[in-house]
Amino acid sequence: IDVYHFNEGHAALAALELIKEKMNDNGSGFEQALDATRNEIVFTTHTPVKEGNESHPLNLLEYMGAFNGLSREQMIALGGDPFNMTVAGLRLSRLANGVSALHGQTARQMWKDVAGAAPIIAITNGVHAGTWQDARMRKAYETGTDLWQPHLEAKKELLSAVQARTGAQLNQDSLLIGFARRAVPYKRSDLIFSDPQVIEPYLRDGRIQLIFSGKAHPLDDQGKAIVARLVSFSKTYPNSVVFLENYDMEIGRLLTRGTDIWLNNPKRPLEASGTSGMKAAMNGILNVSVLDGWWPEGCIHDVNGWEFGHGYEGPQADEIDLAGLYQVMLGQVVPTFYQNRQKWTRMMRAAIDMSVEQFSANRMMHEYFERMYAAGRQAQERQA
Repeated sequence: IDVYHFNEGHAALAALELIKEKMNDNGSGFEQALDATRNEIVFTTHTPVKEGNESHPLNLLEYMGAFNGLSREQMIALGGDPFNMTVAGLRLSRLANGVSALHGQTARQMWKDVAGAAPIIAITNGVHAGTWQDARMRKAYETGTDLWQPHLEAKKELLSAVQARTGAQLNQDSLLIGFARRAVPYKRSDLIFSDPQVIEPYLRDGRIQLIFSGKAHPLDDQGKAIVARLVSFSKTYPNSVVFLENYDMEIGRLLTRGTDIWLNNPKRPLEASGTSGMKAAMNGILNVSVLDGWWPEGCIHDVNGWEFGHGYEGPQADEIDLAGLYQVMLGQVVPTFYQNRQKWTRMMRAAIDMSVEQFSANRMMHEYFERMYAAGRQAQERQA
């Protein structure tokens, strides 16, 4: 094996085994084994959220056998006390990356004081078109034919599945917004409902329909409360709001092919990348999103989707982003959907143009190989 690619800090303990092997098999000292191991590892950090950057008491790690032959002082040198898994991952790798351009900036700022950390670059996530792009949409896109018909077929399939699962009968001619993500506070799944006086008329008369899906961690009470609120909204607006339980890849495929709009409103800069919007864009679904994660790299406002919030980061994010969401959704998206189908389908094609290569898994893997894997191997060869 030439390169070990560690994703998230959980993998850092595997590096301790690599160090131990070199110390036992080659008679190397700790520093020599550490340097050799570091040259074999690249590391991806996937989130700036605290829960994704775990720290554990050293006494607990020692009790569980995680020191793997290293001394307490050596463990502290790698991850500190308490032992931070991300810090260890950064110190145990030759090169690290964030998963979007913005996340790369965020990660560099977050970890700038970690002595001995690998440099952090940015490689934006991508998705596999063969898995997520509807074959009918791909054919229409590649042949230059009308995109609305395959979109309408996918929308009908989604609505049929919704009716079969929930009994809800949504209108295929009304604007359909999708939102499917983990239920965690920073993603603000229920932001659009924050001012009932503004949004309720659109829900009552059916001009806006919303389908939500997602799961909360069993121990995350805040996440479970978000799911409960979404279910409550589906009961308050039974003809316009649906919550699909038991989210899985099949629901993900239906939603990222059959909705009209893909809504995304995390608190910037906490969304490292996100990929559901890429899947939606490959199917001509237009993103309406804050400028977080991958969207700053893809968005051309009012051309291939819409942004709101203008990249604001600060204590008034909820208020500013909500005002921006309503302004864009009600002032631009709704009128375009109902009054300008020609512009809408033109934007659909622009969304596919933007996503099929720039945010493909193919592009991502080539970038990982060229910038992370091969680059390190070439450096090793020069040193040899």
